[in-house]
Amino acid sequence: MSFPAGITRIFTANPNAPVLSFRLVNIARVDHFLPNQKLLYSDPSQSDPDTRDFWFNMQALNLHLQREAELNPQASYYNVGLLKYQVSSQDPGCAPLLLSAECQSSGTVTRVSLDYHCCPATATASQLSSVQVVLPLEDSATDVQCQPPGVWNAEERRLLWKLPNISPTADSKGSGTLCASWQCREVPRGPPPSMGVQFVGSGASLSGLDIELVGSRYRMSLVKKRFATGKYMAGCSM
Repeated sequence: MSFPAGITRIFTANPNAPVLSFRLVNIARVDHFLPNQKLLYSDPSQSDPDTRDFWFNMQALNLHLQREAELNPQASYYNVGLLKYQVSSQDPGCAPLLLSAECQSSGTVTRVSLDYHCCPATATASQLSSVQVVLPLEDSATDVQCQPPGVWNAEERRLLWKLPNISPTADSKGSGTLCASWQCREVPRGPPPSMGVQFVGSGASLSGLDIELVGSRYRMSLVKKRFATGKYMAGCSM
């Protein structure tokens, strides 16, 4: 949560400022919350299973913002980390980008293809940007070819595709195929390669979670939703 720099003066001038509270809604898919225990209180025994209320330790919040002001006196606002949460699902349809990779070997020549498809169920309100696909290759790989064109890094032995923004509402319907082939000095004997994918989604959250303030003493001017990949892999099937 971001606070404007001027709020430190307001809190200092009003030591009994009203408690700032917020409510998370649509939390049915959240497995676990990890709030900042120095700043937040919560009651896990709330009766509504689809909401969770949190409220600030106002003294601790004021001290935290004062320290931020001392460290960054020119800042116009201060970002405060409030909580982390975990969402898990066994449903492939919950993934924002569905991947299917295949690998074919014929002697010393290997061919790999990756089909990708933006999942409307999780990305309807979002656009995937900064999309990159990385394919690491063997040290002996030569004659690397790919479609669409990618960037071959001979020192790091990897092939990189940078894709345009992906959206299920785009003309391409958010899908496409990447292909690559290469030759090795000997017949490959190890497992087929895995492909790493990176992207950023803005305008939506994978959890479906939303936030609202409790009470009318404070105002929230803007809510931004964003998610980014951590370890997002596609293993090739033979």
